[in-house]
Amino acid sequence: QGGRGRGCARSGDELAARSGAAARPPAPRGRGGARAAAAGTIGEGASELSSLKKFDEIKKANQAAAKKLVEDQLSSSSEDDDEDAEVKQGKILDKTFTIYTSQTDGDASELERTRQYMNDAFQSGAMTCLICIASVKRNQAVWSCCGCFCIFHLVCIQKWAKDSLFLVSSPLMDDDFGKKDYPWPCPKCRFEYKRSETPSRYYCYCGKVENPTVDPWLVPHSCGQICEREFKPSCGHKCLLLCHPGPCPPCPKMVTTTCHCKKAKPVPRRCSGKEWSCRLPCGRTLLCGQHACENPCHAGDCQPCPRVSKQRCICGRQTAERLCASPQWQCDQVCGKCLPCGNHTCEQVCHAGPCGDCPRSGKRSCPCGKTKFTLPCTEDVPTCGDSCDKVLECGIHKCSQRCHRGPCEICRQEVEKQCRCGKHTKRMPCHKPYLCETKCTKIRDCQKHQCRRKCCSGNCPPCDQVCGRTLGCRNHKCPSGCHRGSCNPCPETVDVKCNCGKTVIKVPCGRERTIRPPKCKQLCSWPPTCHHSTQEKHYCHFGRCPPCHQPCQKTLMCGHLCPVSCHDEALVKQTGSHQSAGPWEQPSEPAFIQTALPCPPCEVPVPVECLGQHEVSPLPCHSAHPYSCKRFCGRLLDCQNHTCMKECHHVTQLNSTTDGKKAGPECSQCEEECTKPRPAGCPHRCILPCHPGDCPSCLQMLKIKCHCKLSVLYIECLKLTCADLKEKELLISCKNQCPKELPCGHRCKEICHSGSCPLNCSQKVKLRCLCKRLKKEVQCSKIQEGQVSLECDALCKEMKRKAYEV
Repeated sequence: QGGRGRGCARSGDELAARSGAAARPPAPRGRGGARAAAAGTIGEGASELSSLKKFDEIKKANQAAAKKLVEDQLSSSSEDDDEDAEVKQGKILDKTFTIYTSQTDGDASELERTRQYMNDAFQSGAMTCLICIASVKRNQAVWSCCGCFCIFHLVCIQKWAKDSLFLVSSPLMDDDFGKKDYPWPCPKCRFEYKRSETPSRYYCYCGKVENPTVDPWLVPHSCGQICEREFKPSCGHKCLLLCHPGPCPPCPKMVTTTCHCKKAKPVPRRCSGKEWSCRLPCGRTLLCGQHACENPCHAGDCQPCPRVSKQRCICGRQTAERLCASPQWQCDQVCGKCLPCGNHTCEQVCHAGPCGDCPRSGKRSCPCGKTKFTLPCTEDVPTCGDSCDKVLECGIHKCSQRCHRGPCEICRQEVEKQCRCGKHTKRMPCHKPYLCETKCTKIRDCQKHQCRRKCCSGNCPPCDQVCGRTLGCRNHKCPSGCHRGSCNPCPETVDVKCNCGKTVIKVPCGRERTIRPPKCKQLCSWPPTCHHSTQEKHYCHFGRCPPCHQPCQKTLMCGHLCPVSCHDEALVKQTGSHQSAGPWEQPSEPAFIQTALPCPPCEVPVPVECLGQHEVSPLPCHSAHPYSCKRFCGRLLDCQNHTCMKECHHVTQLNSTTDGKKAGPECSQCEEECTKPRPAGCPHRCILPCHPGDCPSCLQMLKIKCHCKLSVLYIECLKLTCADLKEKELLISCKNQCPKELPCGHRCKEICHSGSCPLNCSQKVKLRCLCKRLKKEVQCSKIQEGQVSLECDALCKEMKRKAYEV
């Protein structure tokens, strides 16, 4: 569509350019030429604007058409049949029934009929317009019949009502066309509606909201409000469901009511079942006035008395056994009582009351009724002799005979008669009808066939031929008489079954070709086509069964069972070489064939030890063999110090009793020096190559400084490493006085030693008082510890006072 629009715009530009080029003549010189050139430029600009305008209009139309197509596809009620839609449908139904079930303590047994209508509203293809035989979508305006609750498209039911009224009130059939308000029927239940009740607007089911919006979480065409329609029959309450299709359920309200006979105490019951029977005898007096009703408590009037009793007839002559329900009866005898005249008897059959006067008494008229006579009841009334003058059957002429008994003769006068169609006249007896041989050429009400009736009066009868047109279902033909307009919808229904035939849905005839088969909840009963004895459980379906997904479980060559899914019926692309017959042959698509595939290699993990026996790893069964783990060999060499540094390899075991971690002939040979740890303090290396056992004693001399770091000593390594702490202290000492200073400032008096010097200084120092007059010699360590102090005496204080005074 977009391409077509662009093509139109492009062709418009080209036409405008060509027309502008053809319309522009060569510009003359002067002002006239300039004016012509300006006019050509304006014409070219106007054509370009018109082309762009056309392109924009076509583009908008295409976009609107595409948007409408998408909305129609998304709004189709036939696209809601997946598992998610079923869950969503269940939630919507529960929400619709919540207010009702809360009144009935969760009892939803009375909602089955309404639930069926709502399921049809959700089910694909179930909600079908019987007039056009098409699915009713969510976003289409609909109308619902109040008699059968069938749903139709609003446009279809309007056309149906118009056609029905036209057929009933056709001017060819009725002279009062347009004066009477003829009804039109529902296409399904034939419930009649008045002309004024023809729907003109789209309302929800309950009739509250006009043009209800499409809500995916509501029933289609529902407003989502509480229905509030009055129950039928009316009980004073209103429907509690949300706006819904189909009939309202029975009233769930609780009311207190008594039984039919009013004998039992009032009990609370559902309003829909408020009429109940106590099962006790009714006891009301029957119409016979003698017996009481023995039936259990019931509604309405009592049945007629079933007992039999002897009853006299009305005249009282005969007695017979009859039902008490009909005590009055007549016998077959004529009354026979003498009338008051004394000459005649009563000829009435069994009657009650007096017989009355003699019917021949009083004034009696002659047969023509012009003269009256007073005669005894034993004499007959004579004729008067005057002319009869009674109007004959023709309704025009009168009887010309004299007064007579019995009926008048037929009218034999000759008159000028016009035929029924009014085309011919003829003189003939008045009692004979005149019908000419001219056949009516008017078209009957079906607007197809001529009347062809001889001498038709113009009010042609309806066409008596059978319509015979194929109905919208394409399966049956219209059995009605020939008519105008569209035929009635096919009243038949067709069963659409699943593959096994256990799940059936009824659809209007003609929909069975387009509706999808129902989803069946029965399990598929077809035998398995693979090597398994039973197939996987799956629901009834059409076509081939789905591929088997059970484990293969065939025994492989290694003894394990094949764990993969069944592969007896795998689709494999056919790789056969197909040579084309010529260059004109189109390459064919690759064909797939169904074949059994071999079992794959066994993947069961098997524990396998590496070559060097370092680890045990699970390997797939089909590749389970010794392998190299890529680690170092790690076996202990003959030197008992190093291990084999080769990559994990096979080692020949020379003796089965030997340690499994000992190096074999395939391992490397040790070529390292001896790296065994030396005794503490020995910095020399072993003079032997890498060997087993202990290293020999070290006999080298060590050059080491003494504790005070002033002298260099030469000591045998063996003596130093084998000596204990005291011996090492003596060996490393230079035997001289320690050169370190104590914190007090004096030199340490100890011989060369390790660690920190002792703090007990024994040096003699002089101690003075504060005025420096007194002095005393004491050990330095005592002064540091604060054990000794020298205070001024009285003389020192006196001297200090005098000095202050001076």
